Amino acid sequence: MTAHLNTPYGGTLIDGLVSPQRQEILQRDSREWLSWDLTPRQLCDLELLLNGAFSPLSGFMRQPDYEAVCHEMRLAGGGLWPVPIVLDVSEELAAKVGVGESVALRDAEGVMLAALQVEDTWKPNKLEEAALVYGTSNPEHPGVRTLLQHTNPWYLGGRIEGLQLPGHYDFKFLRHTPRELRDLFARMGWRRVVAFQTRNPMHRAHYELTVRAATAANAGILIHPAVGMTRPGDLDHYTRVRCYQAVMHRYTPGTATLSLLPLAMRMAGPRETLLHAIIRRNYGCTHMIVGRDHAGLGRDLNGCSFYGPYAAQETFARHADEIGVAMMPFAELVYSPDRDAFVAADEVPPGTETRSISGAELRERLADGREIPSWSSFPEVIRELRRTHPPRHRQGFTVFFTGLSGAGKSTIANVLMIRLLEMGGRPVTLWDGDIVRTHLSSELGFSKEHRDINIRRIGFVASENTKNGAIAICAPIAPYDAVRKEVRSMIQARGGFILVYVSTPLEVCERRDRKGLYAKARAGSIQGFTGISDPYQ
Repeated sequence: MTAHLNTPYGGTLIDGLVSPQRQEILQRDSREWLSWDLTPRQLCDLELLLNGAFSPLSGFMRQPDYEAVCHEMRLAGGGLWPVPIVLDVSEELAAKVGVGESVALRDAEGVMLAALQVEDTWKPNKLEEAALVYGTSNPEHPGVRTLLQHTNPWYLGGRIEGLQLPGHYDFKFLRHTPRELRDLFARMGWRRVVAFQTRNPMHRAHYELTVRAATAANAGILIHPAVGMTRPGDLDHYTRVRCYQAVMHRYTPGTATLSLLPLAMRMAGPRETLLHAIIRRNYGCTHMIVGRDHAGLGRDLNGCSFYGPYAAQETFARHADEIGVAMMPFAELVYSPDRDAFVAADEVPPGTETRSISGAELRERLADGREIPSWSSFPEVIRELRRTHPPRHRQGFTVFFTGLSGAGKSTIANVLMIRLLEMGGRPVTLWDGDIVRTHLSSELGFSKEHRDINIRRIGFVASENTKNGAIAICAPIAPYDAVRKEVRSMIQARGGFILVYVSTPLEVCERRDRKGLYAKARAGSIQGFTGISDPYQ
């Protein structure tokens, strides 16, 4: 059975882990069950369900809860809950499992972490879910894009029984369950705790904001960064945690602590802000800092904001009586050279000089090796960031050639590889289309699905080369624009990416036709051939 733990901080916690005796029974019975290998996002959700951070949830939502949450931000029983917590699975699994049956939930290595007792299966309307939860169906929103393009088509709902929490090998001493963190607050003598949610490194403005919040609330400070899935392109959590650790000594001893939150963020703006608050209540916090555009994304490609700058604060205020955590609202802080201090942007008199550095400008300065002003960030944070983000001339990069068969991609790629090897200084790897088809994708055909899988594999190995400071040269046909963009996104997070379209006309490629492929395609013996019976985008 699911245990309910009453503790002095934050109310009742759901404990999803079962007794050793029950574990043995579940392990034995699971031999007859279907299994589901959890995705990284699902692993985050499962951990927060099992450790009580998602209390009062005791499992993945059933359809009545899901519908109520999407439309009303409430569970079917009426309790406030802003974001669906669901288990998305393949159509194949959904067709095989019935209500009342159990599914073994496993990690990537096949270790059984929990048992799901299936109480509901349904196929959601994802466009409607996107519009309701994210306020948009625009795929430029990463949460919407994940939902529409990378989420399985069926949902399973039901109670879970946990055998063990997902394993972590990194920063184990900073990973606390809600129960452990509440006990830590009690040992430190903290009766009031203000939480700071972040998915970015902490700079001077963040530090100043946390100190002001803790002083105003007469509370201890919990630096509680999300280290699960965050926004694509965000700095990896290993570097971020080292940055947080580097800042901690600046707080007065006994006033601040650091703990990691394995949360898969949705970037759902106001709704996600409420989720963050409920989670912090379960971890024993009494206050939470809510800043400008909390859990938001800024603007889309047309310059329109996904969420208003203070929409999260307004939503929080409307539900303040139910959340159980007090909001500490803050405006954006900017640096005033005249005062040599940070001030709220909305309190600056007209004409007063202020300075700030955006995340994009900071990344540019790191890439170019330019100075980062001391008023912007602490030297120890800059040092950690430079370890992960060396200047551009020391970064790895990928040159990705694309074009028709016979366009000359392989020839140009080989010339470039030889020239770079001649120059020396770093490893160079060529991922030619024929080489990849022989060694990485020999089992694949030439359907659109298989071509996309092949290009994703090339992108993956090139991203590994790139992140390790090497040079990857790729020369596939890669006829589809969407998967080329996917590869660019995959690699740009790790280094440089240059897309080269070798625009040789089709008639020239046909005249070359050293392999006789165009002739076979014209004769109809090869189907789906790029440029003849299949498009190059």
